[in-house]
Amino acid sequence: MNYQPQNPLIVQSDQTVLLEVMNPLFEEARDMLARFAELVKSPEHIHTYQITPLSLWNAAASGLEAATILSDLERLSKFPLPENLRQDIADYIDRYGRVRLIRSETGALLLQSEQAILLTEVWHNKQVRPYLLEQRPDGLLVDPERRGHVKQAMIKIGFPVEDLAGYTPGDPLDLELRPLTLTGRP
Repeated sequence: MNYQPQNPLIVQSDQTVLLEVMNPLFEEARDMLARFAELVKSPEHIHTYQITPLSLWNAAASGLEAATILSDLERLSKFPLPENLRQDIADYIDRYGRVRLIRSETGALLLQSEQAILLTEVWHNKQVRPYLLEQRPDGLLVDPERRGHVKQAMIKIGFPVEDLAGYTPGDPLDLELRPLTLTGRP
């Protein structure tokens, strides 16, 4: 791809994307970027977006694939995409779902992966280990009170958890509204 001056995007190697506001393709580009990038600045003429690991993992969680992201960026970019950006997007999208949080038949929360070596690394990682109870043949047993902590720690080490465990329904909460406020209004 060569220089295409009619396009609204400048995609940079630091994962920053500049969007020209006065371009006829502005709205299309803005809507496309919203699926996998974070708006950082929006002054009058140029909006700045940042593609981050978290924004890409959120995109992957919604079913967006790296090839789609890259083809959309290519289609609307003024210049060829930086090669490191291509690699980063592919790598981060690929990381989503490598580790899953599931509920076993007994109700236990388990981290599972198709890659046994990845689970071994997770088990020995000092950021994640405090929230794990034991290594089992079917996965890593997660302290149910630390579910959110495990997910945050996994993001920090670059492997977001695909949470498929669902939630346990709580007891119903009886709630009744007053017919009048404390000031006497309905």
